[in-house]
Amino acid sequence: MYDGDVLAGNWRRPGKGKIPKVPAERDLVVEDADSGFCGAVVACDKEAVTLEDRFGRRRLFPLAPAAFLLEGKPVTLVRPTTATPAGPRRSASGSIAVQGLRARVARESRIYVEGVHDAALVEKIWGHDLRVEGVVVEYLEGVDDLPAIVAEFGPEPGRRLGVLVDHLVPGSKESRIAAEITSPDVLVVGHPYIDIWQAVKPSVLRIPAWPDVPRGVPWKEGVIAALGWRMEPAEAWRRILGAVSTYTDLEPELLGRVEELIDFVTETP
Repeated sequence: MYDGDVLAGNWRRPGKGKIPKVPAERDLVVEDADSGFCGAVVACDKEAVTLEDRFGRRRLFPLAPAAFLLEGKPVTLVRPTTATPAGPRRSASGSIAVQGLRARVARESRIYVEGVHDAALVEKIWGHDLRVEGVVVEYLEGVDDLPAIVAEFGPEPGRRLGVLVDHLVPGSKESRIAAEITSPDVLVVGHPYIDIWQAVKPSVLRIPAWPDVPRGVPWKEGVIAALGWRMEPAEAWRRILGAVSTYTDLEPELLGRVEELIDFVTETP
């Protein structure tokens, strides 16, 4: 319940009243006065702020004067200043960022992912962590030849291999291939999604859900057509990757598996 009539007077005209300006800091919870949409700030630029409600839905709102309610009272949201945070700075993965980082000499251990999109997403979110640990990520262009690739790598204690596989679900081709790998110095894990695109939360892209693609239709092209995007897969991926900024933009089924692989390949024998 709000005290009094929050819409009374000249609250839409900041020059005629005392409407406070509030920095749109991340996690600040406000309500859009026009639509009633209530959510936490997840992003802000010089023209607009993105709010996420408790259901994970995101909406973009212009930074108009007196356009929001904070604890029931009208406020004008402004872009935060780039002040040095009081606490430790966090990397995109949520880990404590190492200041003045110089990349560690690469370990012999490696992480393999299926394709270039997988590698780009892992780099964007976990790149800092991987450089701290000296772990290199390479992509396979599919897992059909995984047993031969593992044999060529020659895993052994101190030279471990972690593999991230798309669509690793019971009964899939990928699960049958993964079952052929028995070395204790290799860890094969995966997520349930047909493609790494699906590991990005739909709300980040302001879509209700990833569409179902009929069997026999190329998955990426089918998704693009269903969403009404007039672009090629490479352009669509740039749009998807550009919307991702932190680990909170990804599904937990991917987050847990990547963290597991990093722990595995950096574990001291």
